[in-house]
Amino acid sequence: MAARLKRCVVRRRDGPEQHGVAASCLRELRDKACGVLAIDKAQEPITLVLAEDGTIVDDEDYFLCLPSDTKFVALAKNEKWSGKSLDSGTSWLSESLDEVDSAAEKWKRLARLLKDDLSNIILMSEEDLQVLIDVPRSDLAEELAQSETKIQVLQDTLQQLLDRREEQRQSRQLLELYLEALKTEDSVLSKVAEPQAVPRKEMDVVDTGTSSTDSSATTALRAQVLAALKEKPAPELCLDSQDLELVVKEDAAALASALGWDKQKAAALQDACEQELSKRLKQVQALHSLRSTSKGKKSRPWGDWPSAKRKK
Repeated sequence: MAARLKRCVVRRRDGPEQHGVAASCLRELRDKACGVLAIDKAQEPITLVLAEDGTIVDDEDYFLCLPSDTKFVALAKNEKWSGKSLDSGTSWLSESLDEVDSAAEKWKRLARLLKDDLSNIILMSEEDLQVLIDVPRSDLAEELAQSETKIQVLQDTLQQLLDRREEQRQSRQLLELYLEALKTEDSVLSKVAEPQAVPRKEMDVVDTGTSSTDSSATTALRAQVLAALKEKPAPELCLDSQDLELVVKEDAAALASALGWDKQKAAALQDACEQELSKRLKQVQALHSLRSTSKGKKSRPWGDWPSAKRKK
């Protein structure tokens, strides 16, 4: 009975190219790795190590215990495995948008979004806007294939949008403080007018079920989003549209539990997020409508930006 073949992936120590081979034993895997990776006879014998942590695989039974599609690095004679080589094999892992990007990768990803459609500016978070504002003008111009003059106008526009959101936040914060002051004043006046001679029995406390400690509901929101909702005034202004949509769709009880708020306050937050999301989507639709209306005219979206001075 023929031995069962095992699927394996092999590559050289410093080479990004990887090959899939099938082998029934360790010796067969070595021979096939030398063939597909074009390793000279003079560099043999090779040593196979696990790409994940550099474990040397030289035992036949150990090889048979490994799962299919295990990733190996083929080390030629006198070569040693290094944890720094190609991130110890992690370059094979699929990239995820949820991973923390480096500063360079993040602004380039945001720049590509703008290159696809400038109206994506409206959907960006305050953090994303600041990242693009801080990018050197020459680098952003090269990435977007535009002149530095147009990039200056673009960054000024981003700064204006960021300033406008900050002004909205401050205005809303002042309004909330004013309403809170009115509520406190009404409470003081009602206590002064209340007759104090008649003793009252202690009233039972009604459990409304809004205690965050009693709720077993869970939320799928990221910790970063929850922190922004808790700490920032008018948090809907600093989130991007994707996070706003997640907040709106979140169960009110789960959101209240995660934030340690009552349901009424959580519902008010969801309403504010829904209004902000609706406003942004309407702005995007309006831009697309204008663009389609002027489609027959010879104009490019990058040429229509008004000049503006960045606010210091």
